[in-house]
Amino acid sequence: MKAVILHGPDNYPNNYEVMDIEKPQIADDEILLHMRAAALCGTDKRIFTGAKTKGVRKDSVVGHEICGDIVEVGSKVEGYEVGERVSIANVIPCGHCPACLSGRENACMDRKAIGYEFNGGFEEYIRIPHICIESGNVVKLPDDVSYEAGALIEPLACCIRGLRNTGTGFNDTVLIIGAGPIGLMHLELSKIAGAKKVIVSELDPEKRDIAKKLGADRVVDSANEDLAAVIAEETDGFGVDRIVMAIGITGLVNSTLKLAKKGGTVCLFAGFPKGKTAEIDPSIIHYNELQVTGSTAYKRIDYLQAADMVRTHKIDLDAIVSAKFSLDDFREALDLHMSGKALKVVITNK
Repeated sequence: MKAVILHGPDNYPNNYEVMDIEKPQIADDEILLHMRAAALCGTDKRIFTGAKTKGVRKDSVVGHEICGDIVEVGSKVEGYEVGERVSIANVIPCGHCPACLSGRENACMDRKAIGYEFNGGFEEYIRIPHICIESGNVVKLPDDVSYEAGALIEPLACCIRGLRNTGTGFNDTVLIIGAGPIGLMHLELSKIAGAKKVIVSELDPEKRDIAKKLGADRVVDSANEDLAAVIAEETDGFGVDRIVMAIGITGLVNSTLKLAKKGGTVCLFAGFPKGKTAEIDPSIIHYNELQVTGSTAYKRIDYLQAADMVRTHKIDLDAIVSAKFSLDDFREALDLHMSGKALKVVITNK
């Protein structure tokens, strides 16, 4: 079968190749999944360029936003059948570390994950290990959910965790910095949560157009508009209730803090470059009593609720998919993803 093998963190773009490998053999307590869609994300960009190495194995298959069909079920596996369409919650918490025991399984200190400790989605067939099944991380989907939307349940779950950490709710005014896939998901979720106004700041005109179509009340081209002036206009000078930074640019952190109202919340959601620091004026946080939070991964309840939203078509994830490629064309797909010119790039395997 075909698979994308990552040989190591160095020498990008020559550190991976599409090659034929043996089809996985499953044990009695495992499932074999026929990958139908596996999406690229910002974390994959960091993995292929060597900026992220934790949990990533040499000569392995990465990719953690996955949807497919079950083609084999081990004799000891109950509750699943061949032919069922499923998505995979790739993060498997240990359940007993201090983070898990304090209710933060999304920050598990000893987690395992598909695409890291276990081979991931950029291959034709994926072995789903017992601990993934046992933890309830294999989630069934109806046939009217596209494979692409099924793959995007994973980042949607991350955004639900971010929404909860930010506290976005009824009658809030929300600012989202960046209209990439994550920013657009936060936009849709904020509207569903009852936000009265969602403002999106984005440089790319095509992404601004999609933000409008998905319900943004105002989109701002911060290269040609004064974002602070727009926020003052839209909030009568008070600032916004909630801010989500959906792009990891450290130089924007301080100026973003200034846009929140007194008592507001700022979520530094995006992954920031390792080792890069942001210079901030602590008086902004002190005198305005701001809540500044981060957000990492998701809890299983977030994933299950994201799957429910997709099953019931409460959120449009297909609108975020901008390009599809086969495994044979993975290099072209990754190049497009790296360029930042596309929203979601998805590897499909029909």
